[in-house]
Amino acid sequence: MASFNVTGVVHALDGIRSAWRDSQRRAREPDAREFPSRNAVAEAVEALKGVLFPMRLGPVDLHHTSENFYVGYTLDAALNSLLTQAHLELRYASRLEPADDALLQARAFGAIDRFAQMLPEIRRQLDHDVLAAYGGDPAATSVDEVLLCYPGVLALIHHRLAHPLYTLGLPLLARIIAELAHSQTGIDIHPGARIGDSFFIDHGTGVVIGETAVIGNRVRIYQAVTLGAKRFATDAEGHLEKGGLRHPVVEDDVVIYAGATILGRVTLGKGAVIGGNVWVTSSVPPGASITQANLRHALCTDPSGE
Repeated sequence: MASFNVTGVVHALDGIRSAWRDSQRRAREPDAREFPSRNAVAEAVEALKGVLFPMRLGPVDLHHTSENFYVGYTLDAALNSLLTQAHLELRYASRLEPADDALLQARAFGAIDRFAQMLPEIRRQLDHDVLAAYGGDPAATSVDEVLLCYPGVLALIHHRLAHPLYTLGLPLLARIIAELAHSQTGIDIHPGARIGDSFFIDHGTGVVIGETAVIGNRVRIYQAVTLGAKRFATDAEGHLEKGGLRHPVVEDDVVIYAGATILGRVTLGKGAVIGGNVWVTSSVPPGASITQANLRHALCTDPSGE
């Protein structure tokens, strides 16, 4: 095995880390981790998938007779792991205004306990999502195939877990969960997005759904659809202003075909159909059908585009 002279590299990296931590006002606690572990969150999410769907996403040797025991044991372990990560996130968030650690621990426990109570409703929502995918895709041969194979369903499992954590004041854990799905599926759903029942993402690669997007019930979208922001406001110093309602509202029963880009706080009315590869920056009335053809007609009759 070759021996490299790494001493200088180690010292140089230590100096860079120290400068970064000073610039970010980070604490230097030699025996404490500063923020959550992506790997620990990933393991907890995999466990929660088994809790939600034990006979399909749980261990290969699981039997119905031991299903409840497995769910109880696995859920307790996953929640305790998330509790540790939630405590780390709250400590990280309070680093500039230190808070009592016992209080942070209590807040973390309260958030994870409330999250646990939401799991039955999360499972109910996911059942509706699976049925929407099965009913909306003629290629689907069973609901089990949909759950096991469809990237849109995998992304929704992650989102249904991430969104409650986001609303409970744990946005970093939520974002990690969302990005785990993004890296596996190419579907980027911000955990802040509000998504109703029976949501179906067909194919899915390249789908982007922004933080403040609101999606109603029975909505169907295809690959490469973007529900994004039209522009980003800046402050007097040129820095991006955080927050603000900047993403679309999609009402019930809307269909958005592949490659469509919907930008800004616009509303797609109930039952609207958005054709493939169109660019929408203004609201669409209920029941309307927007295609490249009728957009070209609108531009020809009004060359200003207004």
